[in-house]
Amino acid sequence: MQKLLPSHKTAHSSHMPEVSAEWAAAASNLLSNIRSSWTNCTVLTTVRLPGAEEDREKIWDPSTMFSEDLWLENEKNCAVVHKSKRGRKRQELLAVALGVKVGVKGALLWQPLKLFAYSQITSLVRRAALTQNDNHFNYEKAHNFKVHTFRGPHWCEYCANFMWGLIAQGVRCSDCGLNVHKQCSKYVPNDCQPDLKRIKRVYCCDLTTLVKAHNTQRPMVVDSCIREIEARGLKSEGLYRVSGFTEHIEDVKMAFDRDGDKADISASIYPDINIIAGALKLYFRDLPIPVITYDTYSKFIEAAKISNPDERLEAIHEVLMLLPAAHYETLRYLMIHLKKVTLHEKENFMNAENLGIVFGPTLMRPPEDSTLATLNDMRYQKLIVQILIENEDVLF
Repeated sequence: MQKLLPSHKTAHSSHMPEVSAEWAAAASNLLSNIRSSWTNCTVLTTVRLPGAEEDREKIWDPSTMFSEDLWLENEKNCAVVHKSKRGRKRQELLAVALGVKVGVKGALLWQPLKLFAYSQITSLVRRAALTQNDNHFNYEKAHNFKVHTFRGPHWCEYCANFMWGLIAQGVRCSDCGLNVHKQCSKYVPNDCQPDLKRIKRVYCCDLTTLVKAHNTQRPMVVDSCIREIEARGLKSEGLYRVSGFTEHIEDVKMAFDRDGDKADISASIYPDINIIAGALKLYFRDLPIPVITYDTYSKFIEAAKISNPDERLEAIHEVLMLLPAAHYETLRYLMIHLKKVTLHEKENFMNAENLGIVFGPTLMRPPEDSTLATLNDMRYQKLIVQILIENEDVLF
């Protein structure tokens, strides 16, 4: 940090803020608190400032700190070009965090210090928003870090230290935009909250990423398609076995990618219910990580090989508990729906075994891309889905 500090002999010295030693100590103490508060996801609400009590009250008085007159007076005294409303709000927030009295002559914040404080405040606000959002579904999600080259000075949002270098200074989460050192990325908790602006599509998107970005309990495709099928297609012969037109299924896919939960899949647009059923199966096939994840695949296969029915059921239940929360909830909801499908077996000719044949390879795939392994495990995939349907009230 000392390497970045300009010398008092340079031309920049006239723009440095006239802050006393006590104020400098208070700002330093606050920044240390900001660093320590990062991992605790807390927002600083009180700061001990030097000086008389009446001065501190005046600084923290909202009528004084955030009044328009004070900003106009500050701009006039400092001969600063009129800033946008957004810029003023950011400076107000920064002044509160650093304990600097806005409006004092010469109290212009040094640019690197502003960049540092902005990065810390942005992180704290993001964490506080997650904590205070009562409607947020608390699904754990790891960050999707990728090496990134930053333009201009940047600080790590985990350790609050400077990111050195000209290229590839650190990593950035492609889902939420968190910027950290590559070394720090190993210690960042699995608390990624994806930004909806970064999610470009619905199909082929990670399941947990999608539900967290849209703040839903399950993927919108699953909810919308199942709702439509249960409304008008439970008695359709060969439901999920008979394929719809591929072109129409692709149209439904593009509608969800384009319009999200506002996609129109009603009977007036798609009268053939097999198109909706096909779009639901396509969503599960296109998941980068299947509903029954790669990590649990082998455990499910081993459980299916147990000959004793009671022990097999218990083993499957134990493996279910290993699924990520979003995957578990999606699988639970799907099995409840498929159980309703079997209740109309006389009309649709689809029992639990037939649905297991259809959904086995769709919901679970082996980690290695091996045709031989897929063929060998196909009967166990069918058996797993069949057991999940028949015992959904016990297993979930």
